[in-house]
Amino acid sequence: MFATDRNRCEPILTFVNLNMSIPSSLSSPSRRVPVQNRSERRLASFLLHAEAAIAEVGYEATTMTEIASRAEASIGSLYQYFPNKETITVAVFQRYINELVTRWATLSARADHLDPDELGAQIIEQFIEFATEHPAFFPIQGAPVDLKKHPAARHRLREQFAALFLKKNPALGRAEAHQVAVATLGTVKGLIDLCSEARPRERLLIVAEYKQMLSAYLSRRLAPAGPKARS
Repeated sequence: MFATDRNRCEPILTFVNLNMSIPSSLSSPSRRVPVQNRSERRLASFLLHAEAAIAEVGYEATTMTEIASRAEASIGSLYQYFPNKETITVAVFQRYINELVTRWATLSARADHLDPDELGAQIIEQFIEFATEHPAFFPIQGAPVDLKKHPAARHRLREQFAALFLKKNPALGRAEAHQVAVATLGTVKGLIDLCSEARPRERLLIVAEYKQMLSAYLSRRLAPAGPKARS
């Protein structure tokens, strides 16, 4: 069972305070909105233990009763914050997206020292490192839940990549850099979908293939244009 001490909950509390958003289709206006410190910590604990349960037993086997038990809270208390398992799963996933935005920003700061081939490999490696640190990530991706990303976070990811690619090759222009960003994020999404369905051993082969594919693509798209041949 995961620890419930304050240090473990701090990253989630940051998400709760700044980024908490549940789709209207899954929320209820009658649900209590936690505003006090104690309520925020209870909410953070629920997210932490929902993530732990999904990582350990999978989405289908995880129940609201299991989450409440792990959090050492009553099932009624859990329902005051989340009306069902789908809602708390979406909340965990939205926290993942916000963490990914921060992670890509860190990679952008190091991009000057990477050639396009290395950059493609690093994008894939950063994602795999994130998924390893969050073992519930793949089970949540494969769950029958509407995991619509927060529009603002999705936009930030796309803009981060476009700015990074434009910096690597200013000749692209903003429109083309945006297209490369969309293609790159689409490649990462394809990797996510395949890894969500694959066994752990199969993921190694899938990751290797996608790393080569994205590296080859970025090497071609970000390479400086050579001098035009004279006719």
